[in-house]
This record gives sequence, structure tokens and C-alpha cells, in this order.
Amino acid sequence: MALRTLESLGDLAGRRVIVRCDLNVPLKDGVITDDGRVRASLGTLRTLIEAGARVVVISHLGRPDGEAKPEYSLAPVATRLGELLGAAVAFAPETTGEATTSAVEALSDGEVLVLENLRYQAAETSKSDEERTAFAEQLAALGDAFVSDGFGVVHRKQASVFDLPQLLPSAAGTLIETELRVLDRLTENPERPYTVVLGGSKVSDKLGVIEHLLPRVDNLLIGGGMLFTFLKAQGHAVGKSLLEEDQLDRVRGYVRDAEARGVRLILPTDVVVASGFAPDAEHATVAAESIESTSFGSDGIGLDIGPETAAAFADVIASSKTVFWNGPMGVFEFDAFAAGTRVVADALTRVDGLGVVGGGDSASAVRALGFDDEQFGHISTGGGASLEFLEGKSLPGLEVLGW
Repeated sequence: MALRTLESLGDLAGRRVIVRCDLNVPLKDGVITDDGRVRASLGTLRTLIEAGARVVVISHLGRPDGEAKPEYSLAPVATRLGELLGAAVAFAPETTGEATTSAVEALSDGEVLVLENLRYQAAETSKSDEERTAFAEQLAALGDAFVSDGFGVVHRKQASVFDLPQLLPSAAGTLIETELRVLDRLTENPERPYTVVLGGSKVSDKLGVIEHLLPRVDNLLIGGGMLFTFLKAQGHAVGKSLLEEDQLDRVRGYVRDAEARGVRLILPTDVVVASGFAPDAEHATVAAESIESTSFGSDGIGLDIGPETAAAFADVIASSKTVFWNGPMGVFEFDAFAAGTRVVADALTRVDGLGVVGGGDSASAVRALGFDDEQFGHISTGGGASLEFLEGKSLPGLEVLGW
């Protein structure tokens, strides 16, 4: 079956269309610090507005665990959405209920209403099919059609992602279409050389994608906290750096598999080691096999790839035709340990082909470091969803849309 798109819903003028967006943006003191996911939703919303639909936006924000916690309110997001759309956007302070129903009924053609955080309702993420379905039925009563456009949650079997689209005429929005088109290029006959850059804290988060992509890539670059498990697997001491002891044998297997397949598995040759996990921690750059040689000894903690490694990674990335990057190279939130991530991001902007930033912390990093979205071929809105797609997994939120 083919993915159902907006065209499959027919004429939407005057119809109430519920749109599941992913507006899970970072907030600090009620202020949005990165509105990338809000901006990513604009394409679908503008299409529906121009079609004369009465748009009801639903989303989650954070993990309020089924409680109405003010710090997780979508109110600031509704305000920002209105600014970006250049039109008034109404906000319903409850997800369901009489007041919400009245707010939906008050919508005119082309108007937008944002409902409060879906995860204020425990049923949204319940493991019980019956509880999720009951909540989805309440949401379905608010609309005539459903559009799924929150790519960042399509790997979740949740009420608004999996159950709701089965209760109304449903289709994927333009954001999901774009994400799938790009990710398909990463898995089906990618232009070569094809390089995958993996970082972030844990090897265990990337196991599936490493296994699935090893037979498909030319170069695999390893940075971030996960690099220390690779170094330890080679027999090097890593001090107090992040380490997953239970993954050492598996990592050794990846090294052997890469060699057997002729894949260049490129590990850091130098590392920035600090006296502790703090922005002002004393630090030094050392060879990757000499992490405990600093004055910090076995208390040293690796917080970034070194400049030699960053330059080597940049050369491989810039000379590739297809690049997928997921996971920062270091603790980019601390200026002293952001250089590796900055160099990798800059190299990705110079790819003569397709360069993809794989969502999550990687997307936050490039924006925090001053890069513009337009400098990259694509910035995914779903880190976990992107990885699971590349692992070859079936994603529940796409299955129900015919994918």
C-alpha cells in the first residue's frame, strides 16, 4: 500500500481537520529556545488553512506523566505558531471537554486552534489498547478528518498517533512526506561515497542502526560518548568517560564486521579530556589511547573529540555524496567542548550531495551553534523515528497511514 497523502482527503473546505504535529520544543522559563519543530509544521498547516479547513492542532510537550503541569503547557507554542503564521491562533486550555468542544465549534474556515498538551492525559501513552482507544474516540469527536504530521512520534504506539487515525479519514501531512522521501534516499541506492556519523551518549541507542547500515555504507564515523565503548573494546583505558561495559563484545563484533565488509570504521585519534563534567572544567587534548595520561589520571572524563579527529571527520564528510549524522560529537552545551560538533556540522554544510542532520540533539546542536536550517540538505524532526526507520523497523504511526 502507498502512503495516504492530503489529496486523498478530498475537499477540506469547512471541515474540521485534526492535525497531529510534533511541537515538543525546548522551553526555558516559558520561552521557546528552539522553534524548529514549530516551523517544520507550517507547510501542512498553511496548506490546510488555504484549503479552508478548520484546523485543530494537537501535540505533546515533554513528559508530564498524565498530570496538568504548567511548565509543560502548549500555550507559548500556540503564541509562537500564531506569530509564524501571521494570524491569530486560538488556544484551548484543555485537551477534551465541553469548553474544548465549544472552541472547536467556534472555528471558522481557515482558522486554527491548538489544544492543550496531549500527555496531560495518561491515556495518550497508555499500554492499554482500551484506554488509548477511549481517549482517541474523544479526540475523534472533535474532527471530520485527521492529518498525521508529527514525524518525531510515528514510532510510538500512542492514542493520537496510532489509534486516532483509525477512527477518522486520515492521511500524512507534507512534513512526513518530506521526511520519508529523504530517509528513503538514505536506504535505497544512496549516492556514494555514503558516510554515516554517529555520536551521542550510548552505543546501545545506536545498535540497530549500526547493524542495519554496515552493509550499506562506505564510511562509519564514531564520536560522542559512545566512542569510549569502542576505545575500551580495543583495550584502551577511558577513565571516567561514558562506558557501556555490557556492549564491549558487540562493539568488537562491529569492528570485525566493518573490516570484513570493507567499510571504513573511523574512530577518534584524539580526545578532549576534562577534570569533571562542568563547563569550566580544566581540560586537555590527548591521544585517544592515552586518556588516563593527563594530570586527572583515571578520574579524567572525555567530553569531546579532539581537533585532529574533527579535521579527519570533516574531510571524509565533505568528500561524501550522502551523509547521515545523528548525535553530537561532545558536550556541545559547554562551549569548551563544542568544537568537535561545530566542525562536523560545518562539514555537513559543504556536502556536494545530500547531507542529513538526524534530528534530536543533533538538530538542537546545529541551531545552538549558530547554523541555519537552510545550510543543510535536511534536518529531521525525529531523532528516534529516523533511527528506527533506518534500522528497518516498522513504525506504527506510518502503518496506519498505509505505509
